[in-house]
Amino acid sequence: MSKKKYLFFDIDGTLAAGGYENFYIPDSAKLAIDKLKKAGHFLCIATGRAQALAIDTMKDLGFENMVSDGGYGVTINNSLIGIKPLPKKEIVALIRECQEKGFPWGIQIDNSATRTVPDDRFQKVAHDIYMKQRIVEGLDPEDYENIYKAYVACSIEEEKTLKSLKNLPWYRFHENYLFVEPSYKSVGIKR
Repeated sequence: MSKKKYLFFDIDGTLAAGGYENFYIPDSAKLAIDKLKKAGHFLCIATGRAQALAIDTMKDLGFENMVSDGGYGVTINNSLIGIKPLPKKEIVALIRECQEKGFPWGIQIDNSATRTVPDDRFQKVAHDIYMKQRIVEGLDPEDYENIYKAYVACSIEEEKTLKSLKNLPWYRFHENYLFVEPSYKSVGIKR
């Protein structure tokens, strides 16, 4: 056998094709993963997705290890080691700014496929099919010890007015809203 290698694979656009609406794993990817496993290499998913939103793909492909949550989550031998939350002070500042400007927002407060929102405005703007949504009237980010992701429904022009974004990692994967999530897969890989 050749030297054991440690290989990390993203899900979306790497192992999987078709986007969220037509998600599928090509047979060629399954074959390659199978060959690598049989050769004795260490295989690991490395994704920005929340662990709860990636665990089924991980298991379907026969992986036992995963770096999730943009590098803040680590699963080894099918056991979640932990997920580091986003910096609370900066997330609270962002939510307060969204409240002042009237931008719909949501937060992920646990390892689940559910976004928690204060009202139905986020879904009306975002038209999101990625996550389930739970409305909590009077939602206040201060009430939660850990926040793992945040979401802001705004246009590209409106995002330029959010000064608190400069202190946070964020991405726009959809036209109608942006994700505030870690982007440090290397942190999880090193861990």
